[in-house]
Amino acid sequence: MPQVAFEIVHPDKRSTSVVFASPHSGRDYPASLMKRTVLDRLAIRSSEDAFVDRLFDCAPRFGAPFLMAGAPRAFIDMNRAAEELDPALIEGVRGGGHNPRIASGLGIVPRVVANGRAIYNGKISLAEAQRRINGYWVPYHRQLQKLLDESHARFGEAILIDCHSMPHEALDNIVRSGAPRPDIVLGDRFGASASAEIVDQIEAAFRDAGLRVSRNAPFAGAYTTQHYGRPSRRQHTVQVEIDRSLYMDEKAIRPRDDFAAFRRLLRGVIARIAEIGTQDRQLAAE
Repeated sequence: MPQVAFEIVHPDKRSTSVVFASPHSGRDYPASLMKRTVLDRLAIRSSEDAFVDRLFDCAPRFGAPFLMAGAPRAFIDMNRAAEELDPALIEGVRGGGHNPRIASGLGIVPRVVANGRAIYNGKISLAEAQRRINGYWVPYHRQLQKLLDESHARFGEAILIDCHSMPHEALDNIVRSGAPRPDIVLGDRFGASASAEIVDQIEAAFRDAGLRVSRNAPFAGAYTTQHYGRPSRRQHTVQVEIDRSLYMDEKAIRPRDDFAAFRRLLRGVIARIAEIGTQDRQLAAE
């Protein structure tokens, strides 16, 4: 089993209501999984948000905590509801209403990785699925809620930045021929998970760094934005998707030679985002 459910880096001083989280950058692939999968070590990593934890690891320097999943997405998906069990993979699970994520093999325990490649040859037991949920998903989300509660207590508001990466090809079907491709996709569930003011400021931070930004297409946000995004309660959640080709070789799953330069570029963006949730901003708004 993966060694830890999550890792967290706290700032020396919590100075912003912003919380950063990376649910899909875990890369601790347990021997038990590798014995059962039909994929090799490179293929099973294809749905991992590789190196996103390194891209955002400066967040604590700007007063924000950074939460990272310890288990890989192919083992357990932190961005799914605990009830999103796939009957095509898990023994004893009955099919319910149509859920496009489950139907495509991307439930809480994924059946496939990128491009629909099957992880297993056969099914896993419901008991195994529950062990993964109880041992990894539950502690991760318990810690995430704790961080958001702390932001509310200190600043009267919580802003969650859910950090992801997307395959370059994910945008092929939504970009018109010859049109510029977005580098960043922000997901706020079409305004349901965060206030327009906050999303506008996040978008400006990326744009001012020279990055092209779009919203909600093709990624509007999944469980995390839906569950934690409560702008009426001053709890805002925005999903950030970064084009992987900007910083990594997607086929080899390794950083590009200019990875450090892109990481430095993002550092300025992260500083701007953290500033959105500073105490002065909250006081000025009241």
